[in-house]
Amino acid sequence: MKQDYEISKENVKDDISNIAKTIGLTNDDIECYGKYKAKISFETIRKISKNKRKAKLILVTATNPTPKGEGKTTTSIGLADAFHKLNKNVLLCLREPSLGPVFGVKGGACGGGYSQVVPMDEINLHFTGDFHAIGAATNLICAMLDNHIYQGNNLNIDINNITIKRAIDMNDRQLRYIESGLGTKKDGVKRNDGFEITVATEMMAIFCLAKDIEDLKLRVGRMIIAYSVDKKPITVDDINATGSVLALLKDAIKPNLVQTLEKTPTFIHGGPFANIAHGCNSIIATDLALKMSDYVVTEAGFGADLGAEKFLDIKCRMMDTHPDVVVIVSTIRALKYNGENLLNEEDVLELKQLNIDTIDIKKDTELYKLYKGISNLLRHIDNIKNVYSLNVVVAINKFFEDRDVEIDLVKNICNLKNVFVSISEGFEKGGSGNIELANTVLDVIETNKENNFKFAYDIEDGIIEKIEKVAKNIYHAKEIKFLEGIEDKITSIEKSGYKNVPICIAKTQYSFSDNKDLLGAPNDFTITIRDVALRTGAGFVVVYTGNILTLPGLPKVPAAERITVNNDGNILGIF
Repeated sequence: MKQDYEISKENVKDDISNIAKTIGLTNDDIECYGKYKAKISFETIRKISKNKRKAKLILVTATNPTPKGEGKTTTSIGLADAFHKLNKNVLLCLREPSLGPVFGVKGGACGGGYSQVVPMDEINLHFTGDFHAIGAATNLICAMLDNHIYQGNNLNIDINNITIKRAIDMNDRQLRYIESGLGTKKDGVKRNDGFEITVATEMMAIFCLAKDIEDLKLRVGRMIIAYSVDKKPITVDDINATGSVLALLKDAIKPNLVQTLEKTPTFIHGGPFANIAHGCNSIIATDLALKMSDYVVTEAGFGADLGAEKFLDIKCRMMDTHPDVVVIVSTIRALKYNGENLLNEEDVLELKQLNIDTIDIKKDTELYKLYKGISNLLRHIDNIKNVYSLNVVVAINKFFEDRDVEIDLVKNICNLKNVFVSISEGFEKGGSGNIELANTVLDVIETNKENNFKFAYDIEDGIIEKIEKVAKNIYHAKEIKFLEGIEDKITSIEKSGYKNVPICIAKTQYSFSDNKDLLGAPNDFTITIRDVALRTGAGFVVVYTGNILTLPGLPKVPAAERITVNNDGNILGIF
């Protein structure tokens, strides 16, 4: 099969003004960035925002990621294309890719094969400059903060209690912890400093959770960036930086309109990581889509224990909405990977319940790995169905090497759990490969008119109680360990008036636990809380577990080594 980039380049894209027309927008409603990308104007956003939401919301999530791949974004795109083929009025909402994974190891965020958004190379790299604006806004605040200190420090800022870090959209571990101002006095005040990847910054969270430009201004202004010597919080408003930050973000805050290979209209806007941030595209883009279409397909980053949990407990709470159905994506090879080290563990189900010979399963090592690894999928299903009370459809992202007996095993177990399951072949067949999945999703929506959605925790719960409910009910941790001083820090946050806010747990994406090597569906583990941070602009408390980092590093052989540009200006080796 051809490389993703070859498929993307061979595709005949439609002019973005024509894509806009399919969702009722005129040339006056969009601001073009070349022929194939556009932003929605402020006037149009304000006009549409007055309408009522009418669309059904479909959230696509996945099992925990593995090196074998799950294909959540590819399935999201293929599902939207299938709705398009069925003549449904559909809009796709995705996140923007970060340069860190593009040049690192994970890759981009434009799908793959024949289920892609285009222009793939431009979206994966600079796109319309949103991430550059967000990084610049963060760094402007840092520059103005350090300048205030240098110019006399009238706010009496404690240089050992600065809570904002500088931003870079690159995996550069060298910048995690630095000392700045190391020259003479004219070069600035010497202090400990550091960088976060742009997608993990509070500015990215603010950007994605703001409802409009006015809300963006309020959130930026109240963002705590430091504390004074007498423990008074210092905000962006206090250093008079809010207006300048808004000037940098005024265009970035407008959602981006692009298309899939099959001309399905797509909003791509915002891009927080789901392991160290909240992992959802912008509220502005999602709200617009819900008012402009009949069906909205969106995704949440990494596995359902991270992206979906934060989508449901943070984004849905702030948007006052919830999905009509949740699609959980997995692959046969990813489930096998989860089961490789579990062959001696207790069986997930009684084998005699299955319509496959018990001896065959145990004699077939690959089939038995799959059977054991299904525990990871079942945990995610259980969480969505029983914790959040939402309808679930499982999508098996099919690869050519998958055997019928393996697919039948997954289907059989899903049926035992009363969960709908469909094959997804969008990678090889585009929208046509997801017609079965689309029809299944439609059936679930139509036959389950209402669901009894509930959050994983009440907003009035204390912060520790919220942590416990997510850790025990979603992750299935046996106990939670708070490092010394963390509970006191939580008490201080609550006393400052921020008890009734959501939590955003930063945790490895590879496991339900905070140990990346603990696969499957572990139960008897302790999750360690090593720090918490109040994010007043975003409106939540970040909870750091294990050894999670806010600035990743490059792998031994980064993807950047194989990327180049030919004499015609075409990017090669990107995917």
